[in-house]
Amino acid sequence: MRAQRHRGSASGRRRLGLAAAAMVVGSATLTACGSDDDGRAVLNWYINPDAQETVQQIAEDCSTDDYSIEVQLLPNNATEQRTQLARRLAAKDSSTDLMNLDPIFVPEFASAGWLEPFTGEMADQVLDDDVLEGAALTATWEDEVVVAPQWANTQVLWFRKSLAEKAGLDMSKPVTWSQIIEAASDNGATVGVQANKYEGYTVWLNALVMGAGGELVSNTEAGKDAKIEIDSEAGRAAAEVIQQLVDSDAAMGDLSVSNEGTVLGPMFAEDSPGTFMVNWTFAYKNYEDTAGDQLDDLGWARYPATVEGEESRPPIGGIQVGVGAYSENKEHAQEAALCVTSPEAQEALAVNNGLFPSRGSVYEAQGLVEAYPEELLALFRESIDGAGPRPQSAFYSQISSAIQSTWHAPSSVDPESTPQESAEFLSDVLGGRRLL
Repeated sequence: MRAQRHRGSASGRRRLGLAAAAMVVGSATLTACGSDDDGRAVLNWYINPDAQETVQQIAEDCSTDDYSIEVQLLPNNATEQRTQLARRLAAKDSSTDLMNLDPIFVPEFASAGWLEPFTGEMADQVLDDDVLEGAALTATWEDEVVVAPQWANTQVLWFRKSLAEKAGLDMSKPVTWSQIIEAASDNGATVGVQANKYEGYTVWLNALVMGAGGELVSNTEAGKDAKIEIDSEAGRAAAEVIQQLVDSDAAMGDLSVSNEGTVLGPMFAEDSPGTFMVNWTFAYKNYEDTAGDQLDDLGWARYPATVEGEESRPPIGGIQVGVGAYSENKEHAQEAALCVTSPEAQEALAVNNGLFPSRGSVYEAQGLVEAYPEELLALFRESIDGAGPRPQSAFYSQISSAIQSTWHAPSSVDPESTPQESAEFLSDVLGGRRLL
């Protein structure tokens, strides 16, 4: 059963020596399973390349008299990260002790039996009440706690305050997609989204559907027999938003190939009124470094609502730390997983690298309060807590690819036909009747 979540920190956690300056870069060369020069067990921790210096320091501080943690780098691309780990675990590799996982890959790895579940008091510590709900939703599979949330990511609505004021929008209150598209169109501005044929497009579509009270698929633990939900009122509401943007003057010229990076430029472009843009938390540090005197004109608000009166469901991303099922040191690895996801570790990742905590209490840490505006921290925390995860399915890759195939390009989306066509195609893909 899923562990009961209770408030409080895990007992016996180490206090990490994680300062915001002078981080030490360590070696990331491959280490085979076995012992180090001191006779300690070696735990290999496979990480995505984000925040390498901070992660190296976390690994050093979480090493004990019984084991040392050695950092091993995975490729930059999330799909390649998944492929490398999957190959190791399919071969029952005993040297894969700890691994960083994108939340969308957790169900696949757990369903394959590649993750060692946390049980008892340890499961309670991994998912106590301090863990924000959006992050907690992606940490379990079939009522078992299979990964420990480390950092979380979400999207908010970024905008020029002067643009919103000119458009007459009160950004202290929830706004809808329809409102910001109209406001941008009427004022020579744009709306930035991620609409290339890639995972970012699925992220947008999933948030639109969930914001309308629906899901792409449900009963995902049934695997290929999951219930396909996209042909629904929520699916049509999502299609209406996309169609409205495509048909408006607010659509960027490169809409069909837009991504997280391409939409950044128009915000403070010369002779431009700016943009309304949905994007991940990194956008603040990007503009802090590039906007200069115009930074004071940067505003932020909760992700737009798909349907007026319905609360939006912002996207959720981040990193979960799992323990390999074939590790020769599973007990040590799970103890280490608690340490590398501790509040101290999460504070260091946020302050040093802009990777935001999955634990609510860390948003009150002094380091974060000094590094970010208080109201922005509150928005990030609220958005992660209220986020809507992408389908938690062992067949997520097929689901995402099938949706991208039928909803791209955005100019082809029709509320009357696209949701039905995508449901039929996804059903055929999962049923093995059609290929991607």
